[in-house]
Amino acid sequence: MRNLVVGTAGHIDHGKSSLVRALTGIDPDRLKEEKARGITIELGFAHATIGDIKAAFVDVPGHERFVRTMLAGVGGIDCVMLVVASDESVMPQTREHFDICRLLRIPRGIVVLTKADAADADTRALVRQDVAELVKGSFLERAPVVEVSASTGEGLDALRSAIVEQASQVGSRPIDGAARLPIDRAFSMKGFGTVVTGTLVSGRLAIDDGLALLPGERLVKVRGLQVHGAAAVAAVAGQRTAINLGGVEVGEVSRGQTLATPNAFSVTRRVDAAIDLLPSSKPLRHGARVRVHNGTSEILGRVSIAG
Repeated sequence: MRNLVVGTAGHIDHGKSSLVRALTGIDPDRLKEEKARGITIELGFAHATIGDIKAAFVDVPGHERFVRTMLAGVGGIDCVMLVVASDESVMPQTREHFDICRLLRIPRGIVVLTKADAADADTRALVRQDVAELVKGSFLERAPVVEVSASTGEGLDALRSAIVEQASQVGSRPIDGAARLPIDRAFSMKGFGTVVTGTLVSGRLAIDDGLALLPGERLVKVRGLQVHGAAAVAAVAGQRTAINLGGVEVGEVSRGQTLATPNAFSVTRRVDAAIDLLPSSKPLRHGARVRVHNGTSEILGRVSIAG
């Protein structure tokens, strides 16, 4: 079976979590505060078999206060569902999340117009026009646009078909060479100990493999694996993976760290980068302090402009 990692993007309360729940039967909102407030605060995860693919969903917060969390979730995805509510149209976080997807060079996606049952035909047509204007000239300009309702089920089969079509366009990730998994969640499970999750970006993992926890020099061991919620003896690049680790306490590992084949990667404090700036951005000055997002990590940095 092919694997596909799908991320959500869009404004708060436009129905991202409800959409994922309708597609998978899994509620991606895990925290009590999320359920009490009715908004996503942390990254949520769900999975489903759709046709001949194993689809993993990363549900991100839509609130402006949680954009950093959103960035940690979209780095390893194959395609994005840009979610726009039919009764509200394009909103500030719609634009911000869309800009982030463009900057991350996410290659493909689907535009999903949610809450189709809450808007009449004329309103839905206007929303389509707004979205077309937003994505003009971008990777989503020719993307499928699917109208759905998580409440009534309208359009969900069409969306599933669009997701399967996305998978047919995704090339295989490299499974030879070094393994690398940016960690997006770490927790302790009774009877098992430390568990981390993330998208395996490259290579493969198997039970009893030794790994390095970067940055740092800590060596850990793979005690168990889950892929799509089921126990597995191995995981390959492109799969959402949960790893039961030996040799480390849960308090010693966190989002932003990376599991990798020992001695395959070096830790550095300098990177050479070509920078794309959004038209709305302020000019980038020599010596400016910036927040650098890499994989699932966020660190403070300083810009040194060459030339």
